[in-house]
This record gives sequence, C-alpha cells and structure tokens, in this order.
Amino acid sequence: MNANTINPHPVIAFAGANRIASGQLALVALKVKELIDRNDSAAILIFDDITSEQVEIDFRGSAEQVLQRLSLSGTSVATMETAADDPQTARGPGRPKLGVIGREVTLLPRHWDWLNLQSGGASVALRKLVEEAKRRNEERDQIRLAQESAYRFMSAMAGNQADFEEATRAFFAGDRLRFAELSEPWQIDIRDHARTLAARAFGAEE
Repeated sequence: MNANTINPHPVIAFAGANRIASGQLALVALKVKELIDRNDSAAILIFDDITSEQVEIDFRGSAEQVLQRLSLSGTSVATMETAADDPQTARGPGRPKLGVIGREVTLLPRHWDWLNLQSGGASVALRKLVEEAKRRNEERDQIRLAQESAYRFMSAMAGNQADFEEATRAFFAGDRLRFAELSEPWQIDIRDHARTLAARAFGAEE
C-alpha cells in the first residue's frame, strides 16, 4: 500500500523485530523519520493495523517535507472522495441517483427470465439477492479478512521464527491454545502483534 493513497487506519511500525511506534500514520511517520535520521540503514516495515498491508512512505528530506507529502496526498484523496459523494458533481447527465453504478452482468437466458418475473424487475431482484448474500456471509467474511490480515503480518515478520509453519496451521485450525504455545518463543514484539491479530480471527469465529 502506498502512502500516497492516504491510510485511514492506524499503522504499526517495526525496525527489524522491534516495534517502534503505532497509531495514526503522521505520528508514526515522525517516529520512523527520527530513527532513520539516526540510522539510515534501519530495516523499517510499516503495516496497516487492520489489514496488515505494508505502507510505503517517502522519507526523503526533512520531517516537515515528509508530513507535507502525506498531507498533500490526504487532501487529494479527500477531495476526490468528496466529489464522488456530491450528487451534483458525481452524477452526469442520465446517471441514476443514490450511487447506483451501471455495470455489465452476464447470466444465462433462464436467469434473465426468472429475474424479469420478479417484483420490481431484474435490477431490484439482483440487489435483494446481493444484500441477502452479504448478510448471510458477513460472519464468514469477517473471519476470512481477520485471518488474511494475521497471516499477511506473520508471513512478513515471523517466517523465520521457530515453529512458524506449525503455528500457522494451528492458527487456521482455530486452535488458540496451540497457536499461543507455538508462538511463545517468537521475538516479543512480533509475537505480541501476531497474537493481537490472531485474537481478532479467533474472536470472529466465536
């Protein structure tokens, strides 16, 4: 993830195996910048605290320049989002209201026949089906996203830790106690954040 698409979530930064800062992106960027100015060979990785995607920041120049780049990228994104939400600017002539987006859907003839017989027509029926599937799969999606986030971080930071493969198998099996046991020898900051992320997945499963 590039910080030029400003990160709305908290982030967490590591120098090697040590956690050096967590919180809002700008504050973490300042902490990391201080470290880089003291040691420009420090191995820094910054993760989105929700998705565990890596966040890239341009640390060239002064701390003020780093923050200015973050601020400018944030303003740019905010401006685009505001324009997209404004019904006067987002909707061109003939475009539907309420944020409806027209896209191609490929179905078999029998599917179209069934949809066209539904109250409100094909579009209304499709929207109802999507909303129903979304509600039905919400819990499963939460578990999957939490698992992906935890595994993304562990793959990046814990791949060389003891019993990594066994620990990840226990994690995906939903074995909280076994995962805690196998991750115990890991370096402390990596272990603790991996456990925090894993707890979200275990909690979603429960």
